[in-house]
Amino acid sequence: MKVVTGVVGNDIHVVANRLIDLSLQARGYEVFNLGVNTYLEEFFDAAVETGAEVLLISSLNGEAEGWGREVKSLKREYKDLDDLIMVIGGNLTVGTGNAEEIVPKYKNYGFDIVCHQIDLNTGLDMLEEFIQQRDAGGQSK
Repeated sequence: MKVVTGVVGNDIHVVANRLIDLSLQARGYEVFNLGVNTYLEEFFDAAVETGAEVLLISSLNGEAEGWGREVKSLKREYKDLDDLIMVIGGNLTVGTGNAEEIVPKYKNYGFDIVCHQIDLNTGLDMLEEFIQQRDAGGQSK
């Protein structure tokens, strides 16, 4: 399964990005890593170009919210991405925030899986569970 990943916006957390890349590869995913300081349009362009089934965006400095608001409109602009699994993880807010508030907000932005301050392996387990449910016909959006 093909995954496009990278760090959104003005975020330069290179080490975390590399760990995500390595962890995805270890689980058998074909990874297209866009690196850090990536604009949303670049993620969507790469998903189209590679035929990716998953778009995994990370943010560790909390700037994701400003970028995340654009996901629904971009997804409408890019055709052929209806089945793209949208994942976001990391520290998804500037300052303090709890998952009970943040997760629904990001799901409303258009993300299928939201991992606010969840460890990487747990987040990847959530992705695999989502894929299994979708493939079994019980897509959980």
